[in-house]
Amino acid sequence: MRMNHIDIHVPDVAATSAFLVRHFGLTLREMRGVNGLAILEDDSGLEIVVSRPVEKFGGAEQQALGAVTYHLGFIQPERAEIDRLYRELKAGDAELVGEPREMRGGYLFYCIAPGRVLIEVGWRG
Repeated sequence: MRMNHIDIHVPDVAATSAFLVRHFGLTLREMRGVNGLAILEDDSGLEIVVSRPVEKFGGAEQQALGAVTYHLGFIQPERAEIDRLYRELKAGDAELVGEPREMRGGYLFYCIAPGRVLIEVGWRG
């Protein structure tokens, strides 16, 4: 069995999708409506669906809750990529949560994407 997608709920689909495409190399495969639903894909075929909260499932997302209830993790092939991406995000529009550091046998940092989506960026040797 292989996971094929994850759906995250955010208030601004376009902003979150653009952030993930720009900084994490995802490909926008489909955008439904102006701010309705985006289907992003990584280089191994995993889909990240970015959509607005669905009322019948509670209608909430992290920004409205004021809490971080999950995070997305992106693994990098080289340790140097962690520092490069950190500098890129710091110079751009990302909210960073600390600096890159050794943790749990790897090297990583966290940032927050639009919609209060916590992202872990890591490398493991």
